[in-house]
Amino acid sequence: MPPPRTTDPSSNARLNTMPAAEPPTPAGRHLIVDLLGATGLDDLALMERALRDCVQLAGATLLHIHLHRFEAQGGISGVAVLAESHIAVHSWPESGYAAFDLFMCGTADPHRALPVLREAFAPRELQWRELLRGPAIHGPSAD
Repeated sequence: MPPPRTTDPSSNARLNTMPAAEPPTPAGRHLIVDLLGATGLDDLALMERALRDCVQLAGATLLHIHLHRFEAQGGISGVAVLAESHIAVHSWPESGYAAFDLFMCGTADPHRALPVLREAFAPRELQWRELLRGPAIHGPSAD
């Protein structure tokens, strides 16, 4: 009979913790992007063009775009629904600020969309951080 397993961290025993040969591939990459000191954030046509260009350069597949322009300050909220996930935007033109979420799975690369946002909205500063989402997903359900 094998010896009992232990979870005592002071022991040298390990519970099925063999290191992986290489880090697992995430299900998707999620970029959280802030544009500061940006322009054109109330222009619906510009926003739609930028989203379409982001999708194309990232290598994603556009399913649908829905944008809404608020009358009071002219901010835009919207989403580009992708076969690989989504791009969402919320803008505050009166503050020169926009928040973008770029979440993409598979071979689509949200990093390729960053130059599009920089060129379209000419921010004084573009900040981003990346979240690696979920375990690797393979097969038909990943499409």
